[in-house]
Amino acid sequence: VSAYLHAAAMVKAGIYLAMRFTPAFADVFPWNVILITAGLITAVMGAFFAIQQNDLKRLAAFSTVSQLGLLVAVIGVGTPEALVAASVHTVAHALFKSALFMVVGLVDIQTGTRDLRKLGGLGRRMPITAIVATLSALSMAGIPPLLGFISKENLFESFLHAPGPAWFGPLAGVVAVCASVFTFAYSFRFVYRTFFGDSRSQEGTKEAGAREARISFWTPAIIAAFGGVLLGLTVPVLDPLVNGVAADTTHQAADAHLVLWHGFNVALLMSMAAIGFGALVAWRSRVGDSLAGRDFVPVSGVGVFESLYEGVIRWGRRTGDLTRTDSPAFHLGVPMVMVISLATVGVVIGLDLPAPAGQTSLGLDWVLVGLMAIAVLAATITRSRMAGLALVGVAGFTVALWLFFLGAFDVALTQFLVEILTVVVAVLVLRRLPRRFHPVKAGRKALTAAIAIVSGLSAGVAAYALTGRRELSPAAEYFLENAPADTGGTNVVNTILVDYRALDTFGELVVLGVAGLIIIAVLRSGGLLPVHDSRQVVVSRTNAAFPAEDNTVLMRTVGRYLMPLLVVWSLYLLFRGHNEPGGGFIAGLVGGSAFALLYLAAPSDQRARIRLAYPAIIGVGVLVAAFSGVLGFVDGSFLRPLHADIPLAWGGYFHFTTAFVFDIGVYLAVVGVLLTALNELGLERDPGQAESAQGSSARSDSKTTSEAGDTTATLNGSTTGGKR
Repeated sequence: VSAYLHAAAMVKAGIYLAMRFTPAFADVFPWNVILITAGLITAVMGAFFAIQQNDLKRLAAFSTVSQLGLLVAVIGVGTPEALVAASVHTVAHALFKSALFMVVGLVDIQTGTRDLRKLGGLGRRMPITAIVATLSALSMAGIPPLLGFISKENLFESFLHAPGPAWFGPLAGVVAVCASVFTFAYSFRFVYRTFFGDSRSQEGTKEAGAREARISFWTPAIIAAFGGVLLGLTVPVLDPLVNGVAADTTHQAADAHLVLWHGFNVALLMSMAAIGFGALVAWRSRVGDSLAGRDFVPVSGVGVFESLYEGVIRWGRRTGDLTRTDSPAFHLGVPMVMVISLATVGVVIGLDLPAPAGQTSLGLDWVLVGLMAIAVLAATITRSRMAGLALVGVAGFTVALWLFFLGAFDVALTQFLVEILTVVVAVLVLRRLPRRFHPVKAGRKALTAAIAIVSGLSAGVAAYALTGRRELSPAAEYFLENAPADTGGTNVVNTILVDYRALDTFGELVVLGVAGLIIIAVLRSGGLLPVHDSRQVVVSRTNAAFPAEDNTVLMRTVGRYLMPLLVVWSLYLLFRGHNEPGGGFIAGLVGGSAFALLYLAAPSDQRARIRLAYPAIIGVGVLVAAFSGVLGFVDGSFLRPLHADIPLAWGGYFHFTTAFVFDIGVYLAVVGVLLTALNELGLERDPGQAESAQGSSARSDSKTTSEAGDTTATLNGSTTGGKR
């Protein structure tokens, strides 16, 4: 029934989640206070609102809110006894509330209304439904010998032993009794006003002629209702269930013995008080009629929620306005200013740093620093986009060389490959942009230069101050010592990526795949084509650099032999990555470089098209990585690495690990994204242009136009069909 009433199922899922968090937070006092306080307030409010309802379904719904508030509160107590009480009441609530909701449905169908002001006396015409409602309501009200009575007593007993000051437990118990007072009152109102009060229906209406429903309608309800009776009389049969729940949720052994009669104790007195005061409330309020429909609270929960929601949206929009800009300079400036601020704070307060552990720099370092400085300075001065891209590439290659000389071969190789492919992809993007950067005012140049220089110096000084002060960090020592035993691999860089923090890498892999799909979606939906403006490249058709077919001969010849070698090398790096420099990401970059070479060697866009289902390759890569994570469940957790030595037919062993399967997924996704970038950024959207870009046409055009004179060609070569 809760599954059918989806909202109730979601709330019950929250109860389950709170139970699952108990091992982590049961001893954290704020957790106890928050759950107990919020749960008891919810229980009292829900019970009070329930007695105010004239709609049977709303009454049952608010009673659910109240009962689940009691469950949250007792879970907040956190002891094994409290979790036993929570599990017993969960069972009792499931039985009596499912039966009551089905009773509401029966009444609604048979009478055509759920309004208590129009109902009454249905017990004579619907006796079976009346019995179901009575038994269920008695269990909800905590009347012996039903299961609801036993669960309520266990709840009261658990509240008395709530953690915290000595007064906190008794206070929680008193509030729980108050909630139960209203529970008895609305339970009595539900049954009395519907089935045993005077009939208030008009003659000739559907409710006046109501009859008992078919047996198939009330059978499920009567099973649930009598389940509460039978389990109340035979409650020890629930001992294994509730003790198991308590042990699972507290990680402590539970040995509860449920019985119907505990003798005279405080919990029994609390139950008697709830029943007695509940009967008094029902009598004084004329079975709740004097409370029904009255607005005791000036606002509604829905109104409060809507106001808070709208306020959060307004506040978020105003907060976003502070930084909402399309200017890259602003987004770059913020971290730079923060670096300068942190450096200033560090200088002011002073840092007590140990002396450097050994020599911190070599002469070669300063040569690379000088080369990098020249490249960066030139990149900031040039107005040409192509020159800027080349100079940034020089700086990137310098960093890669530096990493190589420092011994970080994995990182250096990755940097080299990224720089190569970045240039290839960036050139494809530049085809859609003007040749030169737009002019910038001198004042802005001076400001941005000052920020860049100061932030660069701050970062450089910080790097010098905070590195080279120790041989190895504790984390590095741990990985070096434990990686072979934990993961079966000796390449610590790779084992960190695909074993220790595989979930982070998997998230990054998904982001990479989504980025590739976004490239496809944006370019195909927006119909983006190269931008042609007045600043076009002027070339001569008689220029030796013009014919694309001739100028790609050398690259095609080299690529014919180099591409297979690159593919084989990428597979080699993939297989060896767990123990030697390599891995899925580096292998994927090498494989992508092979396809980039194939693309660049083609004489035209049409012949450059790589006819592979690259979106599917991206998706398969992500799924393969996820599948390797599922294999980890064999050993108890998602993405836990499994490894074993597999004997080979020719002798020796092959060390298999699920991290290798994960690396295959990374390899496929990286190759798929690179293929996406090449095909989507490099090819024209108009197939007619591609058809005219055949090499033979280029030669013919060259010959014809050389006779007619020089002409112009656009940057992307669409006029002539050739590639630049």
